[in-house]
Amino acid sequence: MGQLTLNITHESELKVIASSAFNFRIELVLKIGKNDFNDIFEISKDLAEIFDNKFLIDEKNIHKYFNEKTMPFFARYKGEIIGYIIGAPIENFSSESWVRHDTNLGKKNTIYTYAFVMNKKYRKMGGYSKTLKRVYVNWLKKKNYKYLTGHVKQGLSKNFGNKTEIIKIFDNWYSSNSAFEFYRREL
Repeated sequence: MGQLTLNITHESELKVIASSAFNFRIELVLKIGKNDFNDIFEISKDLAEIFDNKFLIDEKNIHKYFNEKTMPFFARYKGEIIGYIIGAPIENFSSESWVRHDTNLGKKNTIYTYAFVMNKKYRKMGGYSKTLKRVYVNWLKKKNYKYLTGHVKQGLSKNFGNKTEIIKIFDNWYSSNSAFEFYRREL
């Protein structure tokens, strides 16, 4: 049997969704290219530092997050990826046990936020995280999605506004030794 080869290009195919005069922009990733792998891998280390290596993105699993079924966005500053957010229709997770708690499963109106990570040196600086999240949410609204869901550490979803509800609390989310909320936010 011949060796399996993934059709990975060198350059990512991107669509600029928003940009500023200060060399900051938000990009929709249409196809991931090897040129952006290192930035992604480095940023994912910040998440792995908090929750362990189960959340580390590397060459073995990058296509789980960046593929034709996901909606990944980059925050790029001076040509460097400083953060990313990845969403996917909740139906993509139908084999996961936690998804059965979402009453919107099968209605094709809900996006699950798979990952949201900002390089730690850019957190709480310049509004980069807020801008990335705002552009992501507005893009979802334009695509006629009604709800945004995800898992966050317990207590964080109260910061998402009064249209946010907790669907279920998981005491030890994927062996992270932390309680996580499965939340739903109306867009």
